[in-house]
Amino acid sequence: MFSVVPVLTVAADGLPIVGDWAGTLDPGAQPKKRVLVHISAAQDGTLSGTIDYPDQDTSGIQITAITYKEPALHFESSSALASYDGTMNKDHSTIAGAWKQGGTSLSLILKRAS
Repeated sequence: MFSVVPVLTVAADGLPIVGDWAGTLDPGAQPKKRVLVHISAAQDGTLSGTIDYPDQDTSGIQITAITYKEPALHFESSSALASYDGTMNKDHSTIAGAWKQGGTSLSLILKRAS
């Protein structure tokens, strides 16, 4: 006699962090800089992503390390010498945190992009 036991799995795209996120860096005396962060997940749940700077016509900068343990997000890009540590809100619509690049730390709120 065989029995079938359903196995519950969490689809990688069911992670609240997966998607496109947009924010604006305000370095004060310098022009503001828009940042787009694209986060995706493999079938095994491994996260990956890229960063775009639309105001500088730069896109596809590889995120070299990324971790998400709700509600905390951390990622870094070695080629951009940048890192971000943020906390997602309860409805998964914004991430508030600190963007660090070139020895400077700036506040950055990422909002889910449509």
